[in-house]
Amino acid sequence: MRSPLWRDRGFVDLWAANGISQLGEQVSILAIPLTALFVLKRGALEVALLRAFSAVPFLLFSLPAGVWIDRMRRRPLMIAADVGRALSLATIPIAYWLGDLTLVQLYVVAVIHGTLTVVFDVSYLSFLPGLVSRERLNEANAKLLGTQAVAQVIGPTLAGALIGAVGAAVAVVANSVTYAASGAFVLHIRGREEMPEPARTRKRDELLEGIRYVFGQPNLRTLTVWTSLWNLFTSGFFAIEVVYFVRTLHWSATKIGIVLALASSGLLLGAAVNERLARRFGLGRMIAYSGVVYSALTAAVPGAPRAHAALVIVVTGFVASTVGFFANVNQLTYRQAITPTRLLGRMNSIVRLMYWGTIPAGSALAGVVAGPLGLRTTLIATAIGATVACIPIMVSPIRGATVPSDARVPGDGGVAAPAS
Repeated sequence: MRSPLWRDRGFVDLWAANGISQLGEQVSILAIPLTALFVLKRGALEVALLRAFSAVPFLLFSLPAGVWIDRMRRRPLMIAADVGRALSLATIPIAYWLGDLTLVQLYVVAVIHGTLTVVFDVSYLSFLPGLVSRERLNEANAKLLGTQAVAQVIGPTLAGALIGAVGAAVAVVANSVTYAASGAFVLHIRGREEMPEPARTRKRDELLEGIRYVFGQPNLRTLTVWTSLWNLFTSGFFAIEVVYFVRTLHWSATKIGIVLALASSGLLLGAAVNERLARRFGLGRMIAYSGVVYSALTAAVPGAPRAHAALVIVVTGFVASTVGFFANVNQLTYRQAITPTRLLGRMNSIVRLMYWGTIPAGSALAGVVAGPLGLRTTLIATAIGATVACIPIMVSPIRGATVPSDARVPGDGGVAAPAS
């Protein structure tokens, strides 16, 4: 609480917006698949396709979004995206109350929500380095992702209780409300955000410049390719994990929420110690070794004996979520810190395309093979694939990566002017 960031009004507003929207998202993450399972009586493939449809927009729109966002102010785009996501999710409980809810509508909402999330995420990731100085960037990311960690810990428990009380389809309205509140906090951020200079080149040339930057930077190229392959396997794992809990372990929504909350609580420990560990061991080492540990531990979900599954998943999940936080926050800070401000939108969109572009394929593939192979075997296979995918980065030069110093002064509670 002694950090200067808590006296930066702009950062506090962004932090509040992030926290409340992340808390609401935990409801939808659990409620929408359970709506397909319990309300619409669908199977593993249909549920897995929900995750695939939500990620398709990252594959289709990330590249043009990055060029577009680099030409515009980011804050109005974040507000519009929050409002749009609130309205799209609100259609699910309304259709349920009217008796007209269908699987097609869930897929359409997933695509709309995913498209607006592309806009919000690329804008948000490009907005932050202008809001705080780059000396404070890792701390700011840790606080934002730490709040997300709190949401991931308490969110599933609240989501499970809410779903148990009002039903899965109706519970989605909670996320709609939190998106509206997030937009209000972003609207409250003061300070003038500089309009980017008018582009003097064609959009295609700007896009090619961004691609050359991402794949011309050795460490950035390594991170991008590695995470893309990693997400291919982890997306398949998470696409059918809830189905495994329901169909194989026969857990209720409330129990699923409690177990996921406890397993995710390691994120809080990760947020608390990451900055000190990164200073001691180096940012690069934190990135290089955390992914393989996280991936190996996910095998405990299908590997746990059914009689003690909850205990095993909670204990291994706690450790996995701790090191998973290290992988997430440190690679994010490194990408933001080494990228020139004028390229942030394009860098983030290209990286997001590579990161998220494999999720639809991984999710759909897991749903398809879960039928003949079974849920447990598919989960084991995806956990092994994710672990093997992390091995190359352990021996890559990324281990020596550091965050370069930056002399910019943060804005006085607002948005700093873009660096030249």
